[in-house]
Amino acid sequence: MILVTGATGNVGRALVDRLLAAGRPVRALTRDPHKAALPDGVEVTRLHPDPAAFAGATELFLYVQAANADLLTAAREAGVRHVVLLSAGYVKEGADDHNPLRIMHADAEQAVRDSGLEWTFLRPHAFAVNALSWAGQIRAGDTVRGVFADATSAPIHEDDIAAVAERALLDIGHEGAVHILTGPAATSNKDQIAAIGRALGRDLEYVELPPEQAATELFSHLPPHLTQFLLKSWAATVGATPEITHTVEKITGAPARTFEQWAHGHAEDFRG
Repeated sequence: MILVTGATGNVGRALVDRLLAAGRPVRALTRDPHKAALPDGVEVTRLHPDPAAFAGATELFLYVQAANADLLTAAREAGVRHVVLLSAGYVKEGADDHNPLRIMHADAEQAVRDSGLEWTFLRPHAFAVNALSWAGQIRAGDTVRGVFADATSAPIHEDDIAAVAERALLDIGHEGAVHILTGPAATSNKDQIAAIGRALGRDLEYVELPPEQAATELFSHLPPHLTQFLLKSWAATVGATPEITHTVEKITGAPARTFEQWAHGHAEDFRG
């Protein structure tokens, strides 16, 4: 039995599908089992720090928001031996800054280290699926307003992260490993919009907004301190060369998919 938290999220759901296809028994731990809408064959249990929720399992895929000492203790007491944590590329060994996302993921990693369980950390950088934040604008027209047209990343397909997680859960030798995951190539915001346009057969334009305008127009739903941190982080990537690893291919045997491939696979998400 393999336990999956975050099973309704982008990576967790892709992982569930992969494990089912491999014929492995899967139990999804979710805060609201009635709304999970997971495939037949998945056992769905409420996410709770009760050893009964972990009974019969030896492997756990852990979403960062669920990584707390009580849950990890319950897992260990029930017989779980190995945790694969979906962390983030923000975490750097020896980093000492005020990045709230780095701190959140570093704290989760430390909780796992302190749990006494074997562990594997997945540290993906930019997610290709973050491009869905532009979907509303693309459905409404051919212009996308955003910040830093030349901000550059190597976005990774969510299913490539799931593929690495699958191997870390099913294969021996990943205990104590930190896997840094990226897509195969650098791409800018404006290049991503162009790729989505090609997938839709449309000519899309990226219009860069000043950061101050974007903060109020596009990110008013975020806490101001987080908005300022994100704007500063994105500004630092303009014209920069992102880290690119070949970890996906090394572990899964298949090269990481390009953003162009992701866009074609998600074209329906951008259609009105």
